[in-house]
Amino acid sequence: MIKKFLNTDDLKVTILIRIMTGLVFISEGIQKFIFASKLGTGRFEKIGLPNPEFLGPFVGTFEILCGLFVLVGFLTRFASIPLLIIMIVAITSTKIKILMESGIWEMLHASRNDWSMLIGIIFLLIKGGGYWSLDYKLFSRPKN
Repeated sequence: MIKKFLNTDDLKVTILIRIMTGLVFISEGIQKFIFASKLGTGRFEKIGLPNPEFLGPFVGTFEILCGLFVLVGFLTRFASIPLLIIMIVAITSTKIKILMESGIWEMLHASRNDWSMLIGIIFLLIKGGGYWSLDYKLFSRPKN
């Protein structure tokens, strides 16, 4: 089971999804520290998440570390799991309120980045890191 989870296919275009998702998560994680009152602890407190003083830096750290792993394609599927959870929580904790108050179109507009990141992470969870990844070099490359 773990070997299959480490394995990846040889799809070369996966790097595009890895670059997009990895860089966005790294950037968002860093911003949770730089702009803590607006995007980290303060934001989590504003939307009513429990223990925002812990949760802000905790989520930011996971976004940075898992984003780096995704970017280089190391343990891609494992790194995708916390990011998937982060995206599900982000959508349910912020976008459902917009849906209820302002309707579907406002919610879809406000959540376009969230949905893109969610789909990107689901893709990486299913496919793995692809040809240009450490996963491929370490776990999947045909042995000659």
